[in-house]
Amino acid sequence: MYGGGILILYLLSTINIIKEYERAVIFRLGRLMHDAKGPGLIWVFWPVDKMVRISLRTITLDVPPQDIITRDNVSVKVNAIVYFRVMNAPRAVTEVENYLYATSQLAQTTLRSVLGQVDLDDLLSQREKLNVKLQDILDQHTGAWGIKVALVEVKQVDLPQEMQRAMAKQAEAEREKRAKVIHAEGEFQAAAKLAEAAAVITTEPVALQLRYLQTLTEIGVEKNTTVVFPVPIDILRHFFREGA
Repeated sequence: MYGGGILILYLLSTINIIKEYERAVIFRLGRLMHDAKGPGLIWVFWPVDKMVRISLRTITLDVPPQDIITRDNVSVKVNAIVYFRVMNAPRAVTEVENYLYATSQLAQTTLRSVLGQVDLDDLLSQREKLNVKLQDILDQHTGAWGIKVALVEVKQVDLPQEMQRAMAKQAEAEREKRAKVIHAEGEFQAAAKLAEAAAVITTEPVALQLRYLQTLTEIGVEKNTTVVFPVPIDILRHFFREGA
């Protein structure tokens, strides 16, 4: 009776439930069972069998800030985020001792190596290309561990204070340059329009008279106590000729 109860308890203890996002890697007498088990209900007959649970969900790895010297000898601190997942659970257990730690260390060394080969301007402006390059390199190295690196993102680039001040001065100089160019273009266009207006007035004297009338209308709208009345030069010339 006691033996039957012990057997039942043993059989119950060998029952394991593997979740949908998990796989169980089974070692029987130290030898790897070729296929990972799960999801669902599986039997693990300890102490003959040993089970290692592996999650197949995407893992977000935060790469700590790395001290990097760019190709143009600028010292910066760069951190990144790596998204990866286990594609082959048995290889993730047997090919590397700790795939999380190994992937983290590989990401740090790859980040320093790749970003140390580019200039600071490329690091700031070509971030998408660098992300793709980092992802390709990491994916090639982790493939042997049954790991798939899906995405790498350079998160933040910290510049030295003196470099930030220099870049701010450069940006301010560029803004002043653009403002002067825009102002010069505006002056040129205004001068061109004035030249066109002068040419029209020269060929059409009536246009000048119309401009006088428009000016009087604008003055009349405002509440002014003193009004300067413009007199056409042609009228004055007529009086000058009669006086002579």
